[in-house]
Amino acid sequence: MPSGLGQLALPNLHGTPQDAADLRRFLIWVPDPRGHRGRRYPMLPLLCAAAAAVLAGARSLIAIGEWTTDAPPSVLADLGFPPDALTGIRAVPHPATIRRLLQRLDGDALDAAIGAYLRARTTPPQPSEPPSKPALRAIAVDGKTVRGSRTRTTTAIQLLAAMDHHGVVLAQRQIASKSNEIPAFQPLLDTIDLTDTLLTGDALHTQHAHGAYLRKRGAHFLAIVKKNHSGLYAQVRKLPWADIPLDHSTRDRAHHRDEIRRLKVAAFRHLDYPGARQAIQIVRWRRELSTGKLTIERVYLITSLTVFDATCTELATWIRGHRGIENLLHHVRDHTVREDDSKVRTGTLPRTMASLRNLAISVFRQDGQTNIAAALRHTSRDHRRTLSALGLT
Repeated sequence: MPSGLGQLALPNLHGTPQDAADLRRFLIWVPDPRGHRGRRYPMLPLLCAAAAAVLAGARSLIAIGEWTTDAPPSVLADLGFPPDALTGIRAVPHPATIRRLLQRLDGDALDAAIGAYLRARTTPPQPSEPPSKPALRAIAVDGKTVRGSRTRTTTAIQLLAAMDHHGVVLAQRQIASKSNEIPAFQPLLDTIDLTDTLLTGDALHTQHAHGAYLRKRGAHFLAIVKKNHSGLYAQVRKLPWADIPLDHSTRDRAHHRDEIRRLKVAAFRHLDYPGARQAIQIVRWRRELSTGKLTIERVYLITSLTVFDATCTELATWIRGHRGIENLLHHVRDHTVREDDSKVRTGTLPRTMASLRNLAISVFRQDGQTNIAAALRHTSRDHRRTLSALGLT
């Protein structure tokens, strides 16, 4: 990876806020995998065209090529395609040109550029009064399998993503073959500033090394404890929960069921986990409205937050917010943009396409869009809408 990528975490932002949201200022750090001979088109316009096409709803390489072919000359100019020296006409690249580039891109470099762009695009709110304590930014970490990338000889590609609870993807990393998410956890978060953040994850990431790493980086954690960590699970489960008063309770009716969630918190400094300060018990009562079937589920968590760092209402909100990485990202990629139906398998294409989809979904979330399908239809009706969203005009 080129040394210039080290600047992605803190890009040169000595311009206007509009400059900070210009995608080109970040994609320029992605190295060109092509040889110097035979380059008819610069890499940056090709990458910008691919990103804009996915933002307009392109689900495949063919669709990306069609969007670029249909782009008017003014759009090609904004993308950066050079004019012919004699005629002044801007030639449109063949879809195979874009495909050959995307299948050879450095996936880590592309994800780093996209993550830096999305972080620069986010303007933190300015409080009217100094807060009594720093507001924590909640980040969820979870993995996803790109099922369409499976071949007869290779398993499907697995990607681990970090997403804030508002639906913006901050980082992504490919999991090594014959491995799992655990070794990729720390490299994934190395690219993110974890100051005043709270990490949520599933039980797989309730690892002692992860807890120590997060506390060293200045981040808090909210970790699920299950029987795969038998000693810690027994320690938390055997706390005198019956004698601990109820701290928070909610009742919701949705998805054809009634659900009651009861939360209790116990401050406990001798938990066998680095930096753990509180244990949490959640009891979920669910009744199916159609059948009347009642299920009761108990979930245990630990957190490095103290009673002074967060209220019980905030804890309950963050615990439920972790589901957002499934609902706001993975579900959209599976069902709205049909990622699992894609059969691209060559080189780094599966990861590259997933990265471009993360970019599109995150840009829509940052712009306040809640219906991603409607947002895709809206941008597809005008080439300039995608360029405006990406800061290319």
